[in-house]
Amino acid sequence: MSASLLAEIEKGTKNALVKKRIIAFHMEHGAATITDLTKVLGLSVPTVSKLVDELTETGLIIGGGKLETNGGRNPSLYRLNPVSCYFVGVDIKKNAVSLGLMDFGGGIVDKRLNVPYDFDNNMASLERLCEIINSFLDAQSVPRSQILNMNVNISGRVNPVSGYSYSLFNFDEKPLSDVLSEKTGVRVCIENDTRAMTYGEYAYGENGNVMNMLFVNLSWGLGLGAIIDGNICTGKSGFAGELGHMVTYDNEVICHCGKKGCLETEASGSALVRKLTARLDEGANSIIADRYLSSGSITLDDVLEAIEREDLLCIELVEEVGRELGRWLAGLINIFNPEKVVIGGMLSSTGDYILQPIRMAVRRYSLNLVNKDTKIVLSEFGERAGLIGACFIARRRAFDDYLENAAFSSKYLASTDARHTRRNNI
Repeated sequence: MSASLLAEIEKGTKNALVKKRIIAFHMEHGAATITDLTKVLGLSVPTVSKLVDELTETGLIIGGGKLETNGGRNPSLYRLNPVSCYFVGVDIKKNAVSLGLMDFGGGIVDKRLNVPYDFDNNMASLERLCEIINSFLDAQSVPRSQILNMNVNISGRVNPVSGYSYSLFNFDEKPLSDVLSEKTGVRVCIENDTRAMTYGEYAYGENGNVMNMLFVNLSWGLGLGAIIDGNICTGKSGFAGELGHMVTYDNEVICHCGKKGCLETEASGSALVRKLTARLDEGANSIIADRYLSSGSITLDDVLEAIEREDLLCIELVEEVGRELGRWLAGLINIFNPEKVVIGGMLSSTGDYILQPIRMAVRRYSLNLVNKDTKIVLSEFGERAGLIGACFIARRRAFDDYLENAAFSSKYLASTDARHTRRNNI
């Protein structure tokens, strides 16, 4: 079904490119009539009808009922055929991997959240990742030949166009995307984890009509995703968003990037664990003190669990992280004047303990005329944001060169009802 279209696309024929535009429109907006498509494509009704018929013959598009109108004939609706092809998203975290299988219509068919995975930047860890992915693929009833694309989220410097990861798993002259493709038997693309989370929150959450948005990934590290005038900011080489590595302190703390004084050394999950460890070494009281004394270490999950149990020391330290982050977010708000700032990542699960100090610091350090139009909110999808973004990026990039077409401007944004339908399938 889809293989014939992809073969046609590779030849670069005019009809194939228009078909990609039709598919992309359905991806973004769901069901549509021939009239809807002619307005966007700027082509005649007979031409669009012919191309839609050909896509229907391949099985990629199916009839979707009739559009209710006030009078006259009700026009036919067309939509993507959910079972015609599939996509996989993989979201790598420090201690776990989440995987999802998505159908062509945007519904999550299967998912595995937080599969245990001890990440380490070596070949053994990469092989273990591939084992987890292959195990997930083997468990599906869908053959790999029907999976058109898989997107893998990776932290650090990632070039999604070339497929190279420069921070992690950079062991081969080949792009990491090619290495993963060879080991899994599925076409693979890669994306920065924070940018994938940003895409998930923006495109499939309540932020669809927001044209300027900042997304903060506050997890073990600290990353930033930016939507500017409705487009994700990637930078020249795909490296935009390294908020955590702004040198902001004279604290002599060495960041994992090798430099001293990065923002991440004071405002991140790793900073939170380091500060808590230091306080426990000084004899401070905490419900996890005994665990630390017996094991000699604590994890970020341990800290988050303690905060859920209202441990005063852990709450004090997460609020301190929030104040430090808010101070520097204030500067970004002054620069970008966004409509919304979304706080995501593992620490967003602490709720108001992290949100309120951020809001207070932003009000204190940013310009009143600028910050009054900016809403600061918690992530809608929480820990699922990265997986959701990975799945939809996999689908998007199967037809990527087309989705950048200027015809898909903000005036064709999906309706609220359509967005709610998609969220209910996630």
